[in-house]
Amino acid sequence: MKVDLFNEIQNPRPWPEGHEQLRFRQAIEQAVLADELGYGCWWQVEHHGAGEFSLSSAPELMLAALSQRTSRIRLGHSAVLAPGRFNHPIRVAERAATLDHLSGGRVELGLTRSTIPEWRLFGIEPEDARAQTQQAFEMVPKMWTSERFSHESADYRVDDVAIGPKPLQRPHPPLWQAAASPASFEEAGRRGVGVLGTTMWESLERASRLIGLYRAAAAECTSPVGAFVNDQVAFFTFVHCADTDEEAMRNGAAAAAAWYTVTALTFFEAATEFVRANARNEELMKSPGLTGDFLRGEAANAPSEANLLIARILQGEQVADDEVFEVLSAQDSLIVGSPETCRKKLRAYADLGIDRMMCLQQIGGIPHEKVLKSIRLIGELIPDLA
Repeated sequence: MKVDLFNEIQNPRPWPEGHEQLRFRQAIEQAVLADELGYGCWWQVEHHGAGEFSLSSAPELMLAALSQRTSRIRLGHSAVLAPGRFNHPIRVAERAATLDHLSGGRVELGLTRSTIPEWRLFGIEPEDARAQTQQAFEMVPKMWTSERFSHESADYRVDDVAIGPKPLQRPHPPLWQAAASPASFEEAGRRGVGVLGTTMWESLERASRLIGLYRAAAAECTSPVGAFVNDQVAFFTFVHCADTDEEAMRNGAAAAAAWYTVTALTFFEAATEFVRANARNEELMKSPGLTGDFLRGEAANAPSEANLLIARILQGEQVADDEVFEVLSAQDSLIVGSPETCRKKLRAYADLGIDRMMCLQQIGGIPHEKVLKSIRLIGELIPDLA
């Protein structure tokens, strides 16, 4: 299992003078350190209108800057918001190929539909997001591998145009899809792209079943959207390492986990999406196929303690930081503590067959110097997990 870093450029209040500049400088310092320590990939998100949750609204610029400050670590966009009002597929192909040259062939490209608040911000109809995302998955690799490119649909018309540059990596950089639901795990597998598991509240047992769902779908993929099947699974979770378990707690790990939980649920309007997702799942349970089988098997299981906790937060209950940390940590959803504690929890994920663990270390109010120390300590564990 490769150990990666996942970055949101989070910016919690209170805000000192120059706080945005400070956050960008800190992120660059963290990436340079990760490059020196042998981390596999730096994954940069794309969010818009996210406030404290994320300053990463122009990740292609951040990744371009990092391409000039690093030499080994791969540079992942996790993920480009694919509907056309966010990013036209031609611009996605052009920017990623340019970054591939600037970085010496180190790009990993993810695509995703995004969610309700960002659709609303850019005037995107939810029913259009899925079709345009599918088209982006089909168009981008063809632009990379064809001398001239054409495409015609209700959304895009491109008539025999030379799209350049072509990527340095041949046939093209690996493609990924961000996924937070069983249906999207299956969708990624059927497309033949890697899956970026973007939920940090899953138990190891459910994560294992999601991986199995993806692997089964990928095994059936005979016509990938790209030039090859990128059969890889990446999961992200909150990671914080200190000399002892007690020090990790004193560094604010519990408060940061609680802050992330509440802030993420608020930004993504998770209460609304929770209702929509349940309605979709009820329909999918009635259908044949891998996702239907997954959800029917899940229906017999009681809700996890983590899901019950999240439901309480969604209903407006003020849950103590320590309780949030205790519940999530008990399920191995959080990798927090001493190097030995973190080694055991990382090994548990590696044993599930995950290819990449995306460690979210700059989170909430954890001080920058504590984040750097955590990156160093986890970096020392990388050889044990290879």
